[in-house]
Amino acid sequence: MIVLDYPYVSKFLVESVRDLGLPVLDTPQVRELAGGVPLDYIDEIEFSARLALGGKVYTNSENGLEHVLRCRCNEDLARQVDICKDKALFRETVANLHPDYRFLRVSHAGLSGLDLSDFPVPFVIKPARGFFSLGVHVVNDLADWPATLEAIETERAALNAEYPEAVVSGAEFILEQVIDGEEYAIDVYYDAEGNPVITNILHHHFLSAADVSDRLYYTSARIIETWLLPFTEYVRDVGRECGFNNFVTHIEVRVTPEGDILPIEANPLRFAGWCVADITNLAWDFNPYECYFKELRPDWDAILEANKGQAVVMVIGDLPPGTDRESIGSIDYQGFQSMFSNTLELRKIDYKAYPVFAFAFARMDEPELARLKLALAEDFCRFVKMK
Repeated sequence: MIVLDYPYVSKFLVESVRDLGLPVLDTPQVRELAGGVPLDYIDEIEFSARLALGGKVYTNSENGLEHVLRCRCNEDLARQVDICKDKALFRETVANLHPDYRFLRVSHAGLSGLDLSDFPVPFVIKPARGFFSLGVHVVNDLADWPATLEAIETERAALNAEYPEAVVSGAEFILEQVIDGEEYAIDVYYDAEGNPVITNILHHHFLSAADVSDRLYYTSARIIETWLLPFTEYVRDVGRECGFNNFVTHIEVRVTPEGDILPIEANPLRFAGWCVADITNLAWDFNPYECYFKELRPDWDAILEANKGQAVVMVIGDLPPGTDRESIGSIDYQGFQSMFSNTLELRKIDYKAYPVFAFAFARMDEPELARLKLALAEDFCRFVKMK
């Protein structure tokens, strides 16, 4: 079954749902999001009944989790979702894998009086329930803590302007020891026995040590060749600790310079958000949604042989911080797209509703990534024309 919800549903996902004949929960917004494509709609009673019988479910958006959790008709599924959505609970659940890693759960009310004299610096603070890097701050020195608290207070009121409280909440926070290393995002599903099947691995490139944005993700044959086996073993360990089964998730990890794999977070009932999961089809020419629902396993040997030296990137056209979205006159999409020599798809986003104006997907030879990273280090204000 599928739950389609805002902020974004791609044409590829809708057509996949249609072609796979997947039942779709009928909600007030889903028919608009489907764009007139005929789908197999079911009401909430039928959805709940199928869920209670162990039916598989996928939601493109964190917003859709509310429908799954509200009925509480599959307690094991709700348990798995809760472990992922509560970032502090996820840390607590996998703590046996990383006994020396430091983190702390704290309520909003407890932030101002928190004694951090014994907590390792630098650290990250973020909402225990969060999404899309909202409310995330890196504290490099305890002298920065008062300013961070002020920023959190300013942001709290705006957190739920774009996403519901079930997705992002400022009621509770988690402080986490900073993990040095390269960050990767793993799209994986677990079968009925809890065996993991990875459908893609993305490298999350940061512009600087202080950057917490989602501006650039990319995959390549080299990344898959290097990390498929070690990440499969690692997500198997995570799945065992969390009790994942018949479950799909997007797991973010960091690999330290010493080669240790540590988790950042796990996102439930979906692959990469905002339909970025479609990059799997663009890069490797197979359908990740079909893999999950039919329990198919990618033939990575054949796939990688046909794509040696290639990379496929996803770049988010994020608005510069503090941009008055109502004062934007236009976006220079042609200029934005000029950063890529082989654009596969450009998705324009309603920047009045979200602080993003586009998602771009492009293919390139892997050596071209260095040039792209330099271009992305510049502010995107050059593409934003104010009134």
